[in-house]
Amino acid sequence: MIKLRNIERCFKTKAGFTYVLRQITLDIAEGEFVTIMGPSGAGKSTLLGILGMYDHSWEGEFQFLEYPVHRLNAKERAMLNKRFVGFVFQQFHLLDDLTVAENLDIPLSYRNIPKSERQALVADVLDRFSIVAKKDLYPSQLSGGQQQLVAVARALIASPKLLLADEPTGNLHTDQGREIMELFKKLNREGTTIVQVTHNEAWAAYGQRIIRLKDGWMEKRET
Repeated sequence: MIKLRNIERCFKTKAGFTYVLRQITLDIAEGEFVTIMGPSGAGKSTLLGILGMYDHSWEGEFQFLEYPVHRLNAKERAMLNKRFVGFVFQQFHLLDDLTVAENLDIPLSYRNIPKSERQALVADVLDRFSIVAKKDLYPSQLSGGQQQLVAVARALIASPKLLLADEPTGNLHTDQGREIMELFKKLNREGTTIVQVTHNEAWAAYGQRIIRLKDGWMEKRET
């Protein structure tokens, strides 16, 4: 599904250029559950941003579902993102002035999907995630775990082939975190490819392999 070849990312500073990713070469097969780990500043979130096609200022080659991402312009990359990628953030990023159901509808509203079909998809996801009773509530009326559950549901409502998760349990207590990780495991068994970033070794173990970054470099040993 994903082939990265010699991906490099640097930022311009007063002292010159600072590299945050160096010569990243990596393959991720469809249906895998991969964890990216490493200390703060290792380049984990930067790599996730490149995989999600949010970050365009990198060098190297990136194949995604046979699309040569490195040859596409920003608009073409954005279309790939909307069609195939779901993203779960640590901070939830739900819109406070919209209900749960309205938050779930947002990714569908970006596509040419009739309103009646969108309503059916939202109803299906509310039922699938057992949050039907929360559909008319606002994010401020939900616990942290419930907000993250809605955020995961929103990321998956358009049936992405790739789910990216950046510290998805970082703001949750242990029981809530375990609930989210068990949900990821179930989604992966159902065929969703998942790449997560985490500092938590227990949550990392839910993945099939661990890729470790240090100072922007990928360690040779994978676990």
